[in-house]
Amino acid sequence: MAYYGKCIEIVIEQLDKFKPEKDNPEQFLETVSTSLQQDLSPQKLAFVLEVLSGCLEYRKLLTIVVDAFYVRDGRLCLWADYSLYQVICYLAMFQLDELGFQLFCSIIKSQPVGKTCKFLRFFFNPLNLCSWIKDEWSLIYETAHVKENWIDPLMRWQPEVQELINQLEGVPTDQMPPSKIKAKLTEPKEFNLTVPRPRAITMPEPVPTVAKTKRVPQSTYQEPREQQLLQMIKRYNRRKAEELLLRANMEELRCAMPRSHRDPPAQDFKKQQQLQSPPRIRRTPNLTFYKPNSFPVKLNTATILREGALYQRQVEKELQRVDKLVDGAGDFSEFFEWQKKMQAKDLEEQLAAGLCRRLQGKLSHEEAILARQNLMQENKQKADQKKEETAELMLQCAERRLQEEKSMKELVEQVIEAQKNVKVAQMKLVKGRQQIVQEVMEESRELLQRSTEAAKEEQRRRCELIARLRALETQPTRKDKLVDLTQTREWRRSRCVPGKPTLTQMTAHESCLPRALHHLQAT
Repeated sequence: MAYYGKCIEIVIEQLDKFKPEKDNPEQFLETVSTSLQQDLSPQKLAFVLEVLSGCLEYRKLLTIVVDAFYVRDGRLCLWADYSLYQVICYLAMFQLDELGFQLFCSIIKSQPVGKTCKFLRFFFNPLNLCSWIKDEWSLIYETAHVKENWIDPLMRWQPEVQELINQLEGVPTDQMPPSKIKAKLTEPKEFNLTVPRPRAITMPEPVPTVAKTKRVPQSTYQEPREQQLLQMIKRYNRRKAEELLLRANMEELRCAMPRSHRDPPAQDFKKQQQLQSPPRIRRTPNLTFYKPNSFPVKLNTATILREGALYQRQVEKELQRVDKLVDGAGDFSEFFEWQKKMQAKDLEEQLAAGLCRRLQGKLSHEEAILARQNLMQENKQKADQKKEETAELMLQCAERRLQEEKSMKELVEQVIEAQKNVKVAQMKLVKGRQQIVQEVMEESRELLQRSTEAAKEEQRRRCELIARLRALETQPTRKDKLVDLTQTREWRRSRCVPGKPTLTQMTAHESCLPRALHHLQAT
């Protein structure tokens, strides 16, 4: 692995140095071989030069694949690894059969696993190989050559390469063997956190009921009635025009039919020329044109010699034709007559077809005029209807505006009257409030006087009672309990009220006097 890894690194380094705009591939290979001849062994040098020359020779094919990889799956890959992907693509295309799959696996494992797996998965994808890669390579080389030499071998190696990719995906990317750990690793412990309470299940929101939508009316998928009527009228007019044309062709006059047997062949030829060439209309009424051969022409020597030569050639041709007829050659006059008849027939058919087309054009033009007139009438009716509707709406708006103005005037008058009566009402309200305040103040004064008098009377009574109690405290008391032998127990029970001691009971003992005093102050 280290052996091939070093060779691949050298190839990548030399590819990075190569510049296609300036360097020549052959000279570049010679300089590389001379520079690496001393550092590498002959076997390594041969491998490096072979891979480097192949990458330079098939550079167009490799750049197609690598550029597409950077656009699609390798958007996050570094451009510094461009030469690495070119080398892997070249080895997979051209050297996989020669090196063998085991040696190819060792070369792939010597490189970074993540990069190579990503590129091999993209390159050996059957969809990519059989679709756009094949089409792009076919633009440079022939399709049969591309399919036989490159696509088919790659598709044959695709399952084994896919197994290699699945195998390499489990290997870590650094590919470094783990070092022996001497120190004890720290084992992290989880935090003793409180377990959160489970969230309450929220009540599902009621699904809103959507109102049922109306179905699309069937009239939207049908043509309007006016269009259908126009189509029916158009078909009827066309059928009628065809019937008229057929009747005109059947009932055509005999004088209008051309008769070729009455005219000599020279006149027929002139007529055909006149029919074939379109007539030219000259709009110069002031000029006078002379017919040919209407005035004498003076011939010179050259024209006389040319006419003599022409006549001599015609005589020679006629003699040659007679000789050929004597020898057994056929006469083409019948063929020429048949050809003229057929040409005249074709011309008649062309004229009839042109007349039919003109009539059809006139019919379509008339139909278009009728349709336009109908459309204008419909638009005019619609415009009149709209005008009537707008006039009615304007009248309604004017009446409504008059009513609103009347109501606004009445409201303004009511507001003005209310503003006049506001001051009188405010004076009455102020006077009434003042009277109420005076009455309340008098009543509060009377109540205050009564309450002060009652408080004074209560205070005086309490003072007298407190004075009596204090006088009783100063008197000597007997500590012995007085017992009246004549009283019975039931009589004492009836005299004593439970829960509230009497004044005599409280004063019977010296210790009960403070309690009696406190009771009097509280009441």
